[in-house]
Amino acid sequence: MKYIAKINSLIFAILAAVVFTSCDSFIYEDEGDCSPYYKVRFRYERNLKFADAFAAEVNAVTLYLIDETTGKVVWSKHEEGDAVSSEGYLMDVPVDPGRYHLIAWCGKGVGPHFDVAKTDIHHDLTCSLIHDSWARTDGAVDFKHTSNELKGLYHGRLMSQEFPDEEGTHVYTVDLTKDTNEVNVVLQQLSGEPIDKDQFSFYITDANHVLDWTNEAAVEQGDSIVYHPHHTSGGSADIEVPEHGSTVFSACVAEISTSRLIKGHKCYLSVVNNESGKLIFRVPLIDLALMVKGSHGRDLEDQEYLDRQDKYDMIFFLDEGNRWMNAYIYINSWKVVLQDIEL
Repeated sequence: MKYIAKINSLIFAILAAVVFTSCDSFIYEDEGDCSPYYKVRFRYERNLKFADAFAAEVNAVTLYLIDETTGKVVWSKHEEGDAVSSEGYLMDVPVDPGRYHLIAWCGKGVGPHFDVAKTDIHHDLTCSLIHDSWARTDGAVDFKHTSNELKGLYHGRLMSQEFPDEEGTHVYTVDLTKDTNEVNVVLQQLSGEPIDKDQFSFYITDANHVLDWTNEAAVEQGDSIVYHPHHTSGGSADIEVPEHGSTVFSACVAEISTSRLIKGHKCYLSVVNNESGKLIFRVPLIDLALMVKGSHGRDLEDQEYLDRQDKYDMIFFLDEGNRWMNAYIYINSWKVVLQDIEL
């Protein structure tokens, strides 16, 4: 009987060990218990390469968890650096089981160039471009402007996610949209005469300097900001053309950073001749950008194309009087004929 009792005790001990260690051994090697664990993956595939560029481009993330019932921010976390840029990065989210919305503002632009509001309510999680303001002599604010080379800003949103009270590791994926763009404006002098970059002023106007928690503009169309170039350059080059000899090309380039381009906005690119004070041209930037959508993503909706394309190279041609020859321009190496376009 003693041997049977010992055998029974041994069997009980073995079974108990299996029960109390099965979570550790077979399911939760990294956590070491049977509690639920929540992790968030960030993905940036909303680009024209249709590939996840998160590790290569996004090196800072801030995640907000919103209680679905109350709409309040119940948890937030910021991480940046090498860990975020590493392949397979997951953010640990130690919260109670429940149902949440996930909002993310990401990228190195948050801080130096963009400010996310500190709030406990999800619809107040706006992201605002940090800008300067010019004031009139009477002290009133004239207009908002910036000439910064904007660092990347990315937005993500995942709604109504159940964080279950079930053992296991639960992973949620937040897809990101890039909200910053680079517009390179080239003025090419067809006469071959030298062109002085300081002779021209370049700027873009748009009402897109505040984005709400859904990534839509949170300002009225009349409340615009002026984007000035963060860099301008110019020069000339001699180019040998077969059967025509040497030809001189002279041009200047203005590099302008902007916030998110949103379809339907009255966003304009303007160039002014500083010597005469006259406007050389004023063109609808978003409309022109969408004119080459067919060559890059004809199957995309207009807003999706604007979100996936984050760089625009535009070439405008001037005659010997520095007047715009408005028959055509080049956008991202594609020729756009303008005869039937209302500018």
